[in-house]
Amino acid sequence: MITAFRQGLQETGLIEGRNVMIEYRWAEGQLQRLPSLAAELVNRSVAVLATGGGDPPAFAAKQATATIPIVFVTNDPVKTGLVASLNRPGANLTGVSLFTGDLGPKRLDRLRELVPHAAKIAVLLNPIVSGLEEEIERAARSVHQSIHVVNARTDEEIDAAFTDIVEAKPDALLVISSPLFTNKRHQIVALANHYRLPTIYPLREYVVSGGLMSYGTSISDAYRKSGVYVGRLKKGDKPNDLPILQPTKFDLVINLRTAKTLGLAIPDKLLALADEVIE
Repeated sequence: MITAFRQGLQETGLIEGRNVMIEYRWAEGQLQRLPSLAAELVNRSVAVLATGGGDPPAFAAKQATATIPIVFVTNDPVKTGLVASLNRPGANLTGVSLFTGDLGPKRLDRLRELVPHAAKIAVLLNPIVSGLEEEIERAARSVHQSIHVVNARTDEEIDAAFTDIVEAKPDALLVISSPLFTNKRHQIVALANHYRLPTIYPLREYVVSGGLMSYGTSISDAYRKSGVYVGRLKKGDKPNDLPILQPTKFDLVINLRTAKTLGLAIPDKLLALADEVIE
């Protein structure tokens, strides 16, 4: 993601080490560190704050300053109250919305097409990302699909979550979007494949890492756009004049190598719909 962010900066004429300096701070999954890290950067009098990893870093930056421009990458900033509106975000914030949570029902549909006779589908989600459990439960009820929801809030809880999932004996797995899961995608993909669970993921990056199927937007492109916005703010644009950028295209990606390993035949309908097939 850093590479994509730097690419966006470069599109505005800013190159790290040449005409712009970037200071990095990493919470390393410890959300309680975010306020102090944001405050530290504010005290350094940075020109722009850029956040990644969803809502918690963005809110930490918002609480740390009302004047320094902030560019975030998160799911639904209006729903969470991060900004007032998409077109006029207000105050000192703008950024990129992934709207990945809103795609949960669509992913459920795609998974049911892959495993049409699934009696039970497990759902792995991070409850810190608010509102997504209710949404997927409504979608499941609307099609009379039995689901088994399992939560994981930390790295350590992912392994335990899969123990729970396996004990529930589902026919397939739906992974709901979460910055934690994206960071730990190799672990999640390895576990899903080890237990031979047909799984749909929120981002292409999981499929590149060996996951079976994904439906969603490009997180790399989101961070590239974030870099572009940082560059524009650095050059004098105002946050309130930069509307929240939204994804315009959603891709279905299928990994045929993983399907073969799992002994799955991908329906022709899904293959015809796929935007990318990894063979």
